[in-house]
Amino acid sequence: MNLNPEKKTSNLILLIASFVIVSLILWNTNSFFKKFKEEERLKMEIWATAQSEFQQSSEDADLGNLHLKVFQNNTSTPMILVNKDGSIKTNNMPIENTMDTAYIEDQIKKFKSENTPISITQQGEHLATLYYGNSEVLNKLKYYPIALLLIIFLFGAVIFFFFKTNKASEQNKLWAGMAKETAHQIGTPLSSLLGWNELLKTENINPDITREIQKDISRLETITERFSKIGSLPKLDTQDIVEQTKEAYEYLKSRSSDLIQFSFESQVREAPVLLNSALYHWTIENLVKNGIDAMKGKGKIGIMILVDGKNVHIQVSDTGHGIPKSDFQSIFNPGVTTKKRGWGLGLSLVKRIVEEYHKGKIKVLSSNKEGTIMQITLRATEAREA
Repeated sequence: MNLNPEKKTSNLILLIASFVIVSLILWNTNSFFKKFKEEERLKMEIWATAQSEFQQSSEDADLGNLHLKVFQNNTSTPMILVNKDGSIKTNNMPIENTMDTAYIEDQIKKFKSENTPISITQQGEHLATLYYGNSEVLNKLKYYPIALLLIIFLFGAVIFFFFKTNKASEQNKLWAGMAKETAHQIGTPLSSLLGWNELLKTENINPDITREIQKDISRLETITERFSKIGSLPKLDTQDIVEQTKEAYEYLKSRSSDLIQFSFESQVREAPVLLNSALYHWTIENLVKNGIDAMKGKGKIGIMILVDGKNVHIQVSDTGHGIPKSDFQSIFNPGVTTKKRGWGLGLSLVKRIVEEYHKGKIKVLSSNKEGTIMQITLRATEAREA
């Protein structure tokens, strides 16, 4: 669903432009590296030529001074000169290692891998071989493209997560808007039903009928309140989690099939927690209905409240087909469902209600072919034993 095509297009253009700019910088750096390497090669060839001519014309003082200047100006490129008699001369290398034969051999291998050796000749006669490595500046430039590639990768990752977060935010706004609009639309016929029910009470009919209608109207009011709270921060009050859980339990039990066996147990008589009752009832309802669906309408549903220090655990169990261990985390993601019908929003809403609004935790405590136990953990102010 494309909620804002113009914004999406501009973001895409910005992303492409950014990659083009970084790619141009990378290409330019690579070109500069190659050019700098060619210049170092030329400098070494001049040095080798100067070395050959110096050996040939060393008696000419002026020419010798000229060549000495060429030798002295090379202060950055490490080199090893191997004469035809096997003697070795090093330049721009650590003095303490120049007498280490193994070190010199390793450096020659390294220099050969970096640059092609230069043969120094005089009138067709081989005099020496010059091995040289990359200067410090060239070595830094060599790793600069890698740094740029890393920057591109990090940049792409940031942009990806930005777009993903932005898309999720837009979807959240859409769902919140739909929920609020649903609550608004339910409000009108609900008000009418309230009026009709009051009118029925004045008629000579069984009062149990209007009483049950009133219960369902109250239920619709609760549903409307739930939807109206989506997208906004709900108000939390100190309430007894045992009482609230039992209320949700009794409501679901009275409106479920006789094929479902319900059980409720609590280790404590009461446990006050900060709670939004409408959203909490919705959470219990979702977990129970998921359990009933997993049992295909026949089995046992159990709710147990346990206390561990200042933590209150609400466990909802069923005797359904179970959840694969690999799906323990993913079932709380939006759109993930094991049902043939459904949008996979129930458990994602439950997770948001528990963790974002109530600062608690929800997880699959255990699951196998014999059933599943879902556990909600909330912080209690105090608890009294039953």
